[in-house]
Order: sequence, then C-alpha cells, then structure tokens
Amino acid sequence: MRPQVVAHRGASHENAEHTLGAYLAALDDGAEALECDVRLTADGHLVCVHDRNLRRTAANRRIVSTMELADMDALDFAAWKNPWADLDDEAPERDEDLGRVLTLRKLLETVADYPRPVEVAIETKHPTRYAGLVERRVVDLLRDFGWDAPGSPVRVMSFSWTALQRIERLAPGVRLVQLLERAQYWPMLKNRIGPDWIVGPGVRELQDHPRLGPRIIRAGHEMHVWTVNSPDELELCRRLGVRAVITDRPAYMLELLGV
Repeated sequence: MRPQVVAHRGASHENAEHTLGAYLAALDDGAEALECDVRLTADGHLVCVHDRNLRRTAANRRIVSTMELADMDALDFAAWKNPWADLDDEAPERDEDLGRVLTLRKLLETVADYPRPVEVAIETKHPTRYAGLVERRVVDLLRDFGWDAPGSPVRVMSFSWTALQRIERLAPGVRLVQLLERAQYWPMLKNRIGPDWIVGPGVRELQDHPRLGPRIIRAGHEMHVWTVNSPDELELCRRLGVRAVITDRPAYMLELLGV
C-alpha cells in the first residue's frame, strides 16, 4: 500500500505557506490531504500560521496571539515568497484574496466543498498563552462540520502529548497523531500515548536513527512522516510501510509514486 500524500502547509515549495492559494494549488496537484498549523487570535479565531509571530511570513513583528483577525487580514501573507514579483512584467496578476491570512474555518469549508474526498491534518501549536483553549476551539469547529466523530476526514496532530489528551477527552472519535521531534523521546512517549494513536516522526530522525522506525512499527503504531521532499526520503518511508508522507511538493511525490 502506497502512502497518502499530504500537502505540508499547502503546496508550499512553490507557494506561500498556509495561504488559500497554496492549498488550492495542492488540491490541483492531486494532494490527498492538507496539513496546517493553527494558532488562536486575541479575538478567538483559529488561523493557519506556523510561527509565533508574523515576521517571516507577513513582515510584521507582532505576535499572533495578541492580534485580532481583522488586523491580520490587512497584511500580505504571500509577498515574502516572491519579493520580486512586482518587477516581473510577465508574471500573472496576483489575486490578493489568495494571499491573506487563512482561517481554519475557511480551509475546512474549502475541503467540505471540494468535489473529491480530501483529509485534513491539523497541528495545534504549543506552548501558547491560550493553552487548552486552542483544542477546545478546534473541537467546536469540527462539531460545526460534523467532523468530531469516527469517520471524520480530520486528524489532529501535536508535539504536545497533553494537547492530544485534551482532544481525546473532547472528541474521542478523532484520530490523533503524536509528533516526534527527537528519537530519544520515543521510549518515554511509547508508554504514554494511546494504543491507536498515530506516530509522526521527522524523516531526518528516521534517517539518523535507523532503529526508530522499526521500533515504532513493533509497538503497533501507524506512522505519518514529515517533511518528505526527495526520492530517497520517500523510498525510506515506503520501506518502513509509512501510511502518510507530509510534503512541500505534493505533485512531485505523486509523480514519484506513479499516481
């Protein structure tokens, strides 16, 4: 069985991450799932943003958790990806709506309306000043779509074991992915996570610690691996029986898989 191809922050190799433009490009590329990071704004909206502040993606020093959605909506989240675009006379005119801040609700609406089934992997970012409120707001939103029960196209991921426990209590039917940043954390985590939780190691950890992947498999856990962008990385995942590869380059991964 080949792995599912998951677009990491959208088709983010060619497009500005976490923008609607990046996700629409990923869907056009044939991505079977979309991955996003979520943070909570000061007025309670879940937005798709990776970093704690907006310095890298919107040329703004402010912290996401201190801003209201309207303030973020006035910023350009796409220009950083191609800062010379305005000097390119042959470049197509850019749709500004595709480069604004993206709410999780808008992303889920896009998936719900899409003409083929698409899954979503939502990563809650921690630490944050709002702590467990992030997970509660995620579950509230999933309930709005009827996606808080078994069979949901959504799974929730986090490096925080505590955050995933919150999701498990609030929505026991939602699949959970324990992200794994360092191989040395696995002996502790394997005794704490649920038996049906998915494990999400980074591909570099699998490369640097060849025994990590087999150990996760022997413990009975499905693996979803990030961030897989090269043929060698994909081949390693296929050898290990990885069920999902999270990639910046969904079209390229699908091509390598012969899809």
